[in-house]
Amino acid sequence: MEVLGCGVTEQEILKRSGRTDNVAWAFGLGLERLAMVLFDIPDIRLFWSTDERFTSQFSSGRLGLKFKPFSKYPPCYKDMSFWISDSFTENNLCEVVRGIAGDLAEEVKLIDNFTNKKGMTSHCYRIAYRSMERSLTDEEINDLQWKVREQVESKLKVVLR
Repeated sequence: MEVLGCGVTEQEILKRSGRTDNVAWAFGLGLERLAMVLFDIPDIRLFWSTDERFTSQFSSGRLGLKFKPFSKYPPCYKDMSFWISDSFTENNLCEVVRGIAGDLAEEVKLIDNFTNKKGMTSHCYRIAYRSMERSLTDEEINDLQWKVREQVESKLKVVLR
């Protein structure tokens, strides 16, 4: 791994500095390369990223953290609303979603809820689907979402809206 870079300084730079008869060396320390090893970062270009999924991993300033890879592909969001039952838990919902979509289900998040005049409560969840390897097609996402909806309704005893 290259950590220290060096080379002879261009004569044009020396001329502009008024040092026409000199030879100079330039040295650079590759701190990014050291950080790559320390934090298991696979690509030096990540250091130039402003992506919060990268920067937030190191905002605490603690040593010993390891980089958690994230997808460079866009997410696809699907919402699902249903009337909940007394036995409903968010953890069970997440288990059903992950059981069908696996690692493609990046996040399951409650985005809205309300209770009607009859005392029935409705939840709306947003599911973020994303692959680490490629962009997902609409067809794939729609197929997953239909399977999720069917299983949520049957396993969790909720009424889809």
